[in-house]
Amino acid sequence: MSKAFVKEPDGDIEADADDAPDLLGGARNLVTPRGIQMLRDELHSLRHEERPKVVEVVSWAAGNGDRSENGDYIYGKKRLREIDRRIRYLRKRIDSAEVVDPNMQKNRAQVFFGATVTYATLDDTRHTITLVGIDEADADSGLINWVSPIARALLKARVGATVKVRTPTGEDEIEVIRIEYPL
Repeated sequence: MSKAFVKEPDGDIEADADDAPDLLGGARNLVTPRGIQMLRDELHSLRHEERPKVVEVVSWAAGNGDRSENGDYIYGKKRLREIDRRIRYLRKRIDSAEVVDPNMQKNRAQVFFGATVTYATLDDTRHTITLVGIDEADADSGLINWVSPIARALLKARVGATVKVRTPTGEDEIEVIRIEYPL
């Protein structure tokens, strides 16, 4: 049988999107307009820039003879599998995405998807976060996915409300200081 049809173990590579568990547990795949554009840009870059370059290297390496000890060929094929896996994942996420524009939010007095929330902890430390889709979350930048414990606790809260958040150390209380939506 051709080696092209033999499934090789991927080791530390993340699981195939087809085999991956549902991240949302059946919940909707909400995403901001900025988030859907980021997904589309990454998909375009992989399909039209990165993958063609790797295909070129693999084709060149395949023409060099023995493939069993050809590093360019072996690692190129591995990289192609990684790229194809990511492309499948991105396509599924884009197809299932429900784009929600925070600018269109009519009830700006409560926390909903896309809101930027400033809250204070019991020790009066202030934090500002924005509730975004799972694929666009970046905790270091204050972009928190909307299904995280803190986001779920804040949903529908109003300025001045105190909500309880489950943390690894127990239950904490936070107070909503400000709610903003992009203009």
